[in-house]
Amino acid sequence: MLAPSSAVNPATSTTPVLKAVLWDMDGTLVDTEPYWIAAEIALVTAHGGYWNEDMAHTLVGNALGDSAKILQGAGVKLSVREIIDHLSAEVVACIRREIPWRPGARELLSDLHGRGVRCALVTMSERALATEVVNSLEAEYFEFLVTGDEVTNGKPHPEPYLTAIGLLRENDPSITAAHCAALEDSVPGVASAVASGVATIAIPNAVELAEDPRWTTWETLAGKTCDDVTDVIAAHSRSAGAAL
Repeated sequence: MLAPSSAVNPATSTTPVLKAVLWDMDGTLVDTEPYWIAAEIALVTAHGGYWNEDMAHTLVGNALGDSAKILQGAGVKLSVREIIDHLSAEVVACIRREIPWRPGARELLSDLHGRGVRCALVTMSERALATEVVNSLEAEYFEFLVTGDEVTNGKPHPEPYLTAIGLLRENDPSITAAHCAALEDSVPGVASAVASGVATIAIPNAVELAEDPRWTTWETLAGKTCDDVTDVIAAHSRSAGAAL
């Protein structure tokens, strides 16, 4: 692993160095939300219930177990585990046909990797699905994955991001939340990242995200670089300092 380059050093001695970027997957790295939505609608309809895109949008970014319980309430006569397995299998089948990468995502990953910034995936999808996506990348950009089946509390709880920070610290005990940025597209995901204390970048996709001083909003990752993420880290540090 390359050491962070001088380009990601702090502008001042009080600004944390960008050491890691934590990526959401569905809707942020890959535009799989339409796959999930189609699978949900088909499943509920098959069980005689009603589900549409607007209803599906309310589940975007949620822990899969929570979403499964809501689908049970919509008429799906399966266990939570069966619902998760069914939906995940449908999405895996779709991405094996085509992976819809989000604009600029792979380019930003490559730039961060080349500048020595560690990257990890923090997703509510389970490991089997996340591995399919990660293995389709042209390089091993992600150091590790934190997946929905490996945490007790899913997003919007901060546990997924806190778990990722803990794993980063195993190789570098100096890392704190202040050295990390998160990329998210959903309300639960942004809430999880913000609650963990990392600088949070929201890239709205399937659902709208309100402007809020607690996070930075980008319309797209296209054209974004390591320097842009570094600027967000610096702004987050200044904001945190002003709040003290």
